[in-house]
Amino acid sequence: MKPISLHGHERSITCIRYNRDGDLLFSCAKDHLPNVWYAINGERLGTFGSSVDRGSGGDAAHGGAVWCLDVDWETKNFLSGSADNSVRLWDVSTGKMKGCIDTKSAVRTCQFSYSGSLVAFSTDKQMGHPCIINVVDTRTFGAADAKPVMSITIPPKGPKVTSLVWGTLDEQIVTGHDNGDIVQWDAKSHQKVKIVSDHAKSVSDIQLSADRKPIIQRTQWLGLV
Repeated sequence: MKPISLHGHERSITCIRYNRDGDLLFSCAKDHLPNVWYAINGERLGTFGSSVDRGSGGDAAHGGAVWCLDVDWETKNFLSGSADNSVRLWDVSTGKMKGCIDTKSAVRTCQFSYSGSLVAFSTDKQMGHPCIINVVDTRTFGAADAKPVMSITIPPKGPKVTSLVWGTLDEQIVTGHDNGDIVQWDAKSHQKVKIVSDHAKSVSDIQLSADRKPIIQRTQWLGLV
């Protein structure tokens, strides 16, 4: 198969994701604008936040680098987290923003649960604000009176969350940290279940296999990613 080169970002790419069917590729970078592409030929299908979103009454584009993204199982909703201290929910088919949650610091990780009814995201330890893992309901995403389903604050001296993935049947969350730790959390009790400290440096990414069982970690090692 001949490689396809995609040209659509002006700054460094931070995250890419395929949808479940593999026909769409989502990408984000430090240039504020997430893109979606046809995987078969590399044609850009659209950009999230490139125009005024009439439904929200203003420009829905991120105002900072977009660090993370995800797309749900049905390719219906798209999620993006940014250094502009916000995580946003988008409609994949229209490109319009459906909701926005403002945070106290940059959003480093975000992911839909297996069912798509929950979203988990983490914020950075920054400017006196702690690193926090939040879980919110997609049905009330961005509503003024909505409260997180779960909120875990990492202690000030604790390691920052650098990667995140949902475990089996929305029951667990696994996080990678900047000190090399991998932590398994119980989504119901909000407690740590297990900690593994095999990596020597920051865990930059965690992915599940196709059967959603084994976990593959990428870690920074001797200056290489």
